Amino acid sequence: MAAAGDRGGHDSYRSPLASRYASPEMCFLFSDKYKFRTWRQLWLWLAEAEQTLGLPITDEQIQEMKSNLDNIDFRMAAEEEKQLRHDVMAHVHTFAHCCPKAASIIHLGATSCYVGDNTDLIILRNAFDLLLPKLARVISRLADFAKEQADLPTLGFTHFQPAQLTTVGKRCCLWIQDLCMDLQNLKRVRDELRFRGVKGTTGTQASFLQLFEGDDQKVEQLDKMVTEKAGFKRAFIITGQTYTRKVDIEVLSVLASLGASVHKICTDIRLLANLKEMEEPFEKQQIGSSAMPYKRNPMRSERCCSLARHLMALVMDPLQTASVQWFERTLDDSANRRICLAEAFLTADTVLNTLQNISEGLVVYPKVIERRVRQELPFMATENIIMAMVKAGGNRQVQRFLEEEVCPLLKPYESVMKVKAELCL
Repeated sequence: MAAAGDRGGHDSYRSPLASRYASPEMCFLFSDKYKFRTWRQLWLWLAEAEQTLGLPITDEQIQEMKSNLDNIDFRMAAEEEKQLRHDVMAHVHTFAHCCPKAASIIHLGATSCYVGDNTDLIILRNAFDLLLPKLARVISRLADFAKEQADLPTLGFTHFQPAQLTTVGKRCCLWIQDLCMDLQNLKRVRDELRFRGVKGTTGTQASFLQLFEGDDQKVEQLDKMVTEKAGFKRAFIITGQTYTRKVDIEVLSVLASLGASVHKICTDIRLLANLKEMEEPFEKQQIGSSAMPYKRNPMRSERCCSLARHLMALVMDPLQTASVQWFERTLDDSANRRICLAEAFLTADTVLNTLQNISEGLVVYPKVIERRVRQELPFMATENIIMAMVKAGGNRQVQRFLEEEVCPLLKPYESVMKVKAELCL
């Protein structure tokens, strides 16, 4: 049987999120290589700041650490962890093995959460940075579609029963409005992320106060310097051993909310596909069904709905975790956070990639729409009057909404708008 550090290939389980769906960029962010390389970067930043503030750390030690940031012996780390039952100390020893001169100052004064939690926060921030332009592109594609279909009257539904007329473009703006709220919420949570910083075992910075012989000003400077090196504007003033797990609730809540939006949009598309009024892109070689080749199943929208439900369900994990963090910390948070944080971002990445692909190739069937409208018009007001009013009203609302609310929101993402969606499958 393969050891834990050797698993791979086709003879052991791999998450479909990584092997089948999510983008290589998002998968890399949650990879062992990125994680442990960031641990080493954090140890380097700590040593550099400690040296600047007067601790006896040499330039030679700093250079040795810099030269070995990517020189990670994963097999050795796995063997060390098997012996020590401690992942951070296993990697301290592995880093020290290739940095013998710097061995004594690696992890100096720090606790495991210095690398663990701060790395998580760096990954969360960078993962948001991957999602935001993807969400902006989806909004942009749907905005283009809404403009094209702004004055095409279609039958509106409430309770999935025929109601008054709307336009295809106006209906699309309902989708866009939800996604704009998601874009704002993701950006807000990303920008509000704070670094855990240099806090010690229970958040009191006691080990660093000892290192700096009680000089609390230097300890504060150390915290600030490392925070700035990591690219954060501020760090938590107060922590226990970890950053508060309320942060994870905030992060997964906005992702779950995005999942709800995507599920609603793709459900609408699926229902419209059944009515034969609209459908997602269907490739020339695509097979709808092995037994019924004439079928045109909305499989991409179905995939989005399936994964969106998983994304929405994941928020229960950090809610439970935050509630059982006794006093300064318990290890209730360790194993499940390795799963739920990565899965949430890989799932969100997948649904956005897929939804962009859908939104770039939506097909509308005006004749089918017109026929259904004609069937219901006798039950409404005078035909010519209502058709004219809907065309004018729908077009006016679409134009105003896109100009006043959508365009300003998308402006920061203009440089990435031309990127096409790449689906793994």
